[in-house]
Amino acid sequence: MSDNRLSVFKTYKLYVGGKFPRSESGRVYEVTDSKGKWLANAPQSSRKDARDAVVAARKAFGGWSGATAYNRGQILYRVAEMLEGRKDQFVREVADAEGLSKSKAAAVVDAAIDRWVWYAGWTDKIGQVVGGANPVAGPFFNLSTPEPTGVVTVLAPQKSSFLGLVSVIAPVIATGNTAVVIASADSPLPALSLGEVLATSDLPGGVVNILSGKTAEIAAPLASHQDVNAIDLTGADAALAKELEIAAADNLKRVLRPQPVDEGGTFDWSADPGTRRLTAFLETKTVWHPTGALGASGSSY
Repeated sequence: MSDNRLSVFKTYKLYVGGKFPRSESGRVYEVTDSKGKWLANAPQSSRKDARDAVVAARKAFGGWSGATAYNRGQILYRVAEMLEGRKDQFVREVADAEGLSKSKAAAVVDAAIDRWVWYAGWTDKIGQVVGGANPVAGPFFNLSTPEPTGVVTVLAPQKSSFLGLVSVIAPVIATGNTAVVIASADSPLPALSLGEVLATSDLPGGVVNILSGKTAEIAAPLASHQDVNAIDLTGADAALAKELEIAAADNLKRVLRPQPVDEGGTFDWSADPGTRRLTAFLETKTVWHPTGALGASGSSY
């Protein structure tokens, strides 16, 4: 083979509605590693891209939320399988994005894969934890069951390009929501590559949509979008988070604003995630029913 062979550089694209469009604006921006070395050009999403992602997420919501919890768990587990198969690629991208050695990057990718498996196991269990029969006084009973909120905008953490990314996406879709994800502005490449994994993991198109670019520019229209039901502000600094919370109040969105462990906006993604993110974007539906004997038709009276 000739020593003069040119490398084939990877073209990174958005992931919207199960497809891989370039930004409709045609804009890109340079992504560099921790030492300033050029890695790739990433699409710079526009407001139109954000609106397209919401349309795709809403279209996918009915089918995804209506799928059985067991089926969602199978699909999330399949994502972990596909990540395991492409582990070497993600190790390289995480090492470049976070300035880690190969061994430390491998540990991050392993943890991210394990996190997918962990959330896959929760899909058919969270309903039993947060739902159930309620004690009431009178000749009736009621049952409370969790239901997904809807379309969730997720601002991925800026300082953890992969483990943090997985930790904010997986719980949203595990509980039946669909997501519009804004990748880390400085380290978007692992997120954009994740879109390729999701596309080949039996996950229906539109369940997860991944945008890259300037976080504030993309997040502003999503926070005020009337068809977005919730927003996770993990990747927003204090000033941007306040601005987005105000915008989200226009249609009473659920807002998750987790607190970092330090003033620099760092989160400890290696800690036990618990169930907080699973329950953050769930609504509780309570059904009341009279007690009594069942008639021949099977209805109570």
